[in-house]
Amino acid sequence: MTDDALKTLFHPFEAGLIDLPAAGSRALFLGARPGWRKPEGFEAAITAVQGFRPDFLGLQRQGVKVVPEGEGDGYDLALVLGSKHRGQNEGWIAQAQRRVRPGGLIVVAASKKDGGDSLRKRLAELTEIEDHAAKHHGVVFWMRNGEKQLPEAEAESVGSFETRPGMFSHGHADPGSVFLLESLPADLKGDVADFCAGWGFLAGDLIRRERIRSVDLYEADHASLEAARTALQGTEKPMAFFWKDLVGEPVERVYDAVVMNPPFHASGHAAEPDLGAGLIRAAAKALKGKGRLFLVANRGLPYERALTAVFAETGELTRNDDYKILWAAEPQTRNMARAATQAKSGGRPGAPARRNGAGRRK
Repeated sequence: MTDDALKTLFHPFEAGLIDLPAAGSRALFLGARPGWRKPEGFEAAITAVQGFRPDFLGLQRQGVKVVPEGEGDGYDLALVLGSKHRGQNEGWIAQAQRRVRPGGLIVVAASKKDGGDSLRKRLAELTEIEDHAAKHHGVVFWMRNGEKQLPEAEAESVGSFETRPGMFSHGHADPGSVFLLESLPADLKGDVADFCAGWGFLAGDLIRRERIRSVDLYEADHASLEAARTALQGTEKPMAFFWKDLVGEPVERVYDAVVMNPPFHASGHAAEPDLGAGLIRAAAKALKGKGRLFLVANRGLPYERALTAVFAETGELTRNDDYKILWAAEPQTRNMARAATQAKSGGRPGAPARRNGAGRRK
């Protein structure tokens, strides 16, 4: 289903406010999400840019030409679909200006709840906007690519890591990840996977631990994964980097331990506990028979049921005012298959009895 912001973006073309691009022209679509269609008569060849793996795969299934990062120049047109991150939106517009030919058109849209109005007003102070319109609970505005160029989004350093707007916890270490790192047991060893690795904060510490043999990073955001790769390349121990949708794509390797700070929403605003449950099932499938999972979660998120559905042992390691650290061990293959079936059918998985009661692991 086409969301409102996508409808807003194509509204000026459908309403005749902007001339439709002719055959042979090229358009770059930054921040593209699945579910759109070109308006009738929109003949430009579109290259979509989407670094969030689930949306990237959705665009591929739609038959769209899509790349994880913008490339090339001389485009006749750029479409920018704004997110809730102001810095990311301005970075995309700056990139559009670099890649569109002089005089080419740049069209930007964002929902009102994501700050479409404030984005338009701010851009009007920095460059010349040709016109704008409001439609489908959003704002769309457009400009000609000229001399007034926005600066590129600056990276913010966190230790040896370079983070940028739009990345999770850009400019600082996430408090939940810090709490997880402080709470991990000293006996963590062997081959470890960092699920939802972000820009590499957890993995950067884990790879320095004496008993850990290797660390693999799995992350759905392409820019974050590349930031981790840049900062961590050249380590003495093996590290591998996987751009994956962990809920939708299988993990090919098996590990002694998985650590995870799972997101509680995908690309929207509302919490999605089922996303965390899917990541827990993915972790269980990626662990060896005696493998262990350690994850941090907001205290109110009900991940305990998802853990007991697919692990023989589960418990809570510790908590503070905001977060809890949960652990699980010995993934159960039969339970995993049943939990996956029940998740698809909308049922609630049963909870097998936990060893050691509901408390800490002994």
